[in-house]
Amino acid sequence: MPAGFVFRGLCAINRPMKYISTRGGAPASSFTDILLSGIAPDGGLFVPETWASLDMASLQGKTYPEIAQAVIEPSVAGDITPADLRTLLNDTYTPAVFGSDAITPLRKLGDDFYLLDLFNGPTLAFKDVALQFLGRLFDHVLEKSGQHLTIVGATSGDTGSAAIEACRGHKNINVHILHPHNRTSDVQRKQMTSVQDDNIHNIALQGTFDDCQAIVKQAFADPALRSLNIAAINSINWARIIAQSVYYVATCLRLGGQVDFAVPTGNFGNVYAGYVAKKMGAPVGNLVIGSNRNDILTRFFEGGSMKSETVIPSLSPSMDIQVSSNFERYLFDLTGRDAAQVAKTMTDFAKTGTYSLPDTLHSQAKRDFSAYRCTDDETLGVIRSVFETTGELIDPHTAVGVHAARLYQKGNPNAHRPLVALACAHPAKFPDAVFKATGQTPPLPAHLADLMDRPERFTVLPNEFNRVKEYILQAA
Repeated sequence: MPAGFVFRGLCAINRPMKYISTRGGAPASSFTDILLSGIAPDGGLFVPETWASLDMASLQGKTYPEIAQAVIEPSVAGDITPADLRTLLNDTYTPAVFGSDAITPLRKLGDDFYLLDLFNGPTLAFKDVALQFLGRLFDHVLEKSGQHLTIVGATSGDTGSAAIEACRGHKNINVHILHPHNRTSDVQRKQMTSVQDDNIHNIALQGTFDDCQAIVKQAFADPALRSLNIAAINSINWARIIAQSVYYVATCLRLGGQVDFAVPTGNFGNVYAGYVAKKMGAPVGNLVIGSNRNDILTRFFEGGSMKSETVIPSLSPSMDIQVSSNFERYLFDLTGRDAAQVAKTMTDFAKTGTYSLPDTLHSQAKRDFSAYRCTDDETLGVIRSVFETTGELIDPHTAVGVHAARLYQKGNPNAHRPLVALACAHPAKFPDAVFKATGQTPPLPAHLADLMDRPERFTVLPNEFNRVKEYILQAA
């Protein structure tokens, strides 16, 4: 275990956690500093200076909020008291918010094969699990400091609605969410644009999610926008990552040992949260990545080169990504925390759209992760087969993860431990794809039954940073 912070069960040595940039050009920062900024001043992403260590045995039989306390407390040490954190977690992870005490329940699909339901929050997507906590955390910090925050975020579909739901009506927060115009599902769009609170601003950018993400990164480097005290709510914010790590730890505890996970991912945030849980000592086994037709991650693990290509719309739009931002955090660890090498690699990638790793590092990466791609036809086939064999309806993103899990099982027939595929969205968010595959139209839950009839409010802007900047400044 690295020197520094030590964590045992539910009792921590209260030594403040510091955060460093993956690119090495920023001073060590406190949790509150990185919570309210997101991206480091040098363009890198914040990571803990040292990894905390969990005592899994002491967590047996604990509730989800208690497990969350154990996982998150080291990250906030020195800034959020254990008592305040406990209050925030007990307020967040309740049946009233997530439907049951389990918060992230398991469904059995076969022998040692499970779905982990992450979509029982208010916006029907896995992003709620972290963002319901993050919204409360922002409120807590801002009330104590008397500050006002401007959140600027990019979404490929689900992060936006989860962020908006978590922060709507908050007097100390303005929210600006960029989504790619006409590249989300109708349900995803309406969940964002039908929110009428004055502090919510939806921007439909005439471009791709990667374009939205690039403009957000520019915003964090712009002095005029930084003066608004802007913060990130995407998974580039460490608080999102550590909150998502909780459900990996909780699942290992429920299943009583080492567990493999199959994760549909484009931005590498959700699967990186599993890597973080593993680094903290949770018995996370193999991490299996599912990519859709925008398969930059699968291509990297196959050949060792990260190469951005044109984004192609798919049935799983939240994964229509060609720049996996969170991979930089993993790259930092993979290179032995060589910030200079990471900075050069990311600068080259920004200029050329590609980089390659030495064979030794690529080999290590393949030991840490497996990766598989799933076409749209295969996505429909998985939705259909799961319905025919189990009666369960799943959304296209979950189907990509199930497809990856099946391919992993086929290639590892002697693996005899539980395999959990992450169910990341409610099937009702993607009714057209589900109906095409099964002939069934999954109904929206009661609290969203009238969603498609609600009026919308959003602004269409060109893919130009200055136009977006002007809009945000005028709304301040």
